Amino acid sequence: MQLQDAIDLIGSEAIPGNVPQVWADLGCGSGLFTQALASFLPDGSQIYAIDQQRQYGLKVSGNRSVDIEFIQADFERNLPELPLLDGVLMANSLHYVADKPRFLKQLKKQFSAEARVLIVEYETTQSNPWVPYPVTFSQLQHLFSAIGFTAGQKLGERPSAYRQGNMYAALLHP
Repeated sequence: MQLQDAIDLIGSEAIPGNVPQVWADLGCGSGLFTQALASFLPDGSQIYAIDQQRQYGLKVSGNRSVDIEFIQADFERNLPELPLLDGVLMANSLHYVADKPRFLKQLKKQFSAEARVLIVEYETTQSNPWVPYPVTFSQLQHLFSAIGFTAGQKLGERPSAYRQGNMYAALLHP
């Protein structure tokens, strides 16, 4: 997937407002979706890009003034202390969390009152080594409803490169 594909999948309606925001990208990987998110955030915003594997060269394309700080950590077992978050991005990372309800209840403690959660996942129920604990959009809605979020909306969808269902982007908020 290319950066423009990630930008198109998320869509600009995911990021409301024009004041600086603080986000975390949990399981940022190469930073593709970190960069896509940064393209929508207002100048002066901050993204904490968190992954187990060290990432180099995470930066914002173009003229944007969004600070990306990489933190090497296991977001599920050892989430670093962060300021209250206006948003959390989990692109292809929630499917690695076995106990999603417990994890989301813990994560919610990091949210500001109006926090948004942006999820990119596979629309499949079949697990495999790369998607051990899949979460469909319907399952995602139930998980977030249980922690007090609205049903959420699907922002975009595209065929999976691995031919097992589609990838979807969803936005959830209190």
